[in-house]
Amino acid sequence: MRVVIVGAGEVGSNIASSLADSHDVVVVDVDADRVEELNYSLDVLAIHGDGASIETLEEAGVGDADLLIASTDHDETNLATCGTSKVLGDAFTIARVKQVGFLRTWERKSSAFGVDFMVCSNLLTAEDIVQIIGLPAAIDAEWFANGLVQMAEFELGADSPLVGQTVQDADRFDLLTFAAILRDGDVELPRGDSTLTAGDRLVVIGPPESVHEFALTASPADASNDTDIVFVVGGAEIGYQTARLLQERGIKPRLIEEDPERAREVAESLSKTLVLQFDATDTEALERENFGSADTVVAALESDQENLLVSLLAKRVGVNQTIAVVETGEYRSVFEAVGVDVAVNPRVVTAEEITRITREQTTEKLTFIEDDRAEVIEVEIGEESALARKPIRESIPDLPNGVVVGAIARQRELISPRGDTVIDVGDHVVLFVDADVAEDITAEI
Repeated sequence: MRVVIVGAGEVGSNIASSLADSHDVVVVDVDADRVEELNYSLDVLAIHGDGASIETLEEAGVGDADLLIASTDHDETNLATCGTSKVLGDAFTIARVKQVGFLRTWERKSSAFGVDFMVCSNLLTAEDIVQIIGLPAAIDAEWFANGLVQMAEFELGADSPLVGQTVQDADRFDLLTFAAILRDGDVELPRGDSTLTAGDRLVVIGPPESVHEFALTASPADASNDTDIVFVVGGAEIGYQTARLLQERGIKPRLIEEDPERAREVAESLSKTLVLQFDATDTEALERENFGSADTVVAALESDQENLLVSLLAKRVGVNQTIAVVETGEYRSVFEAVGVDVAVNPRVVTAEEITRITREQTTEKLTFIEDDRAEVIEVEIGEESALARKPIRESIPDLPNGVVVGAIARQRELISPRGDTVIDVGDHVVLFVDADVAEDITAEI
C-alpha cells in the first residue's frame, strides 16, 4: 500500500515508523531539517514542502496513493490537505484534528472536508484518561469486545503484596489472563513459575470486574471500591471532555478553571460538574476545597510545567492517583520518574489510533504497549484462521512465538482461554502480541 503522510512531527513520525516496514511510505513536511533526518533514519521518502499545496502533493504522488494521512499540528492545514488530495486522486484520507467541533461537523456528513476518517486528539486523550481512572497502579487501559473485555497495564510498587509471588500464585481472578511482564525493557510472556518483582509492569486481560479486583489487590494502599472524588484541573478542551465523559459514567467531577469566562462556559455546559474558579496552584483554595481528599486528580492545563506542578502538589497532599497530560513526548518518562502515576501524551494516543485504522482490515481493534514494543488486538475469527476449531494448546504452537490468547468473547459471553478451549468461527478473540511478530500473526488469524 502506498501511504502519504503530511506532517513529520511526533504523530507523523510515529505513524511512519509503524508503517515503513510493510508499506511504501512518503512523508511531507515544511521543516527541511526534519525531512533530512527522516530520510536517514527511516525507510521512507521524505519530501520538503507544504502538504496543503497541490504542487507538493503531486510531487508526493498522492494521485497514485492508497492512503493519505494529514497529521500536522494545525487543524485547518490537515482539512485543506485532505480536500486537495481528493482533486488529485481517490486516496482514503485520514485527518487529525484537535477541535471537537470539526469532528462533530464531520460526523453529520462523513464526506465533509474531503475527509474519509477523522481523529480528534483532544477527545481521544480524554477517553484514554477516563479509562484509567479508578484503577489503582494502572498506567494504561483499553476496552475490547464492546466493553466485555478490558486490558490494563499495572506497575508493581515495592509494597505490593504480589511482589515475590509467582504468576500461578497471583492468578486467582475470574477469567483474568496474565498476558505479559514488562521488565528492564524486555517483554516476557509469563509462565506459572515466573516470579513477580518490584518495578514489573504487568499486562492483564479479562472482564472489567476482575481487572478492577486485580487493581485493588496489586495496590491495596490506594484501594477504593469507588472513585468518588475526581478533580480535573484545567477547563480547556481536554479537561472539558474528560469531565463530560466522567459525567456519563455517573461520576460528578470537580473542575478547576482560572479564567472566569471559560469557567462560566463549562459550568453552563456541564450540569453535573462542580466548576471552581481559581488558580490551581493556590494552596489555600485547594485546601478549602478538600483537594487532598481526591481519589484522582487529572492535570489538563495547557502547559507541561503547570501539569507537572499540579500533579506533584496533589501527591504531596495525599491524592491516590495523578494523571497528567504531557504535550512533549520525551517528558513522559520524566513525569513518571518524579512521581506522576500516569502521563498521557495526546500525540502518542493519536498516532496509535491512526495506525490502528490502517490495520483495520485484519483487526477490529488494536492498542500499543510500551511505545510499540507489543500490541493488544481484537480479531473476529474467520473460516481460514489458524485459531479456528482447534484447542488453544494445538493452535498457538503453529503461530510465531510471542502471542498470548487473553480473552474470548462468544455471543456476548466470556469464555475462559485455557489450553483445551476450542475457539469457534465468529468468536472475538483478544490477543497479546509481541511487536516483532505482529504482522505475521495478524496475517494468519
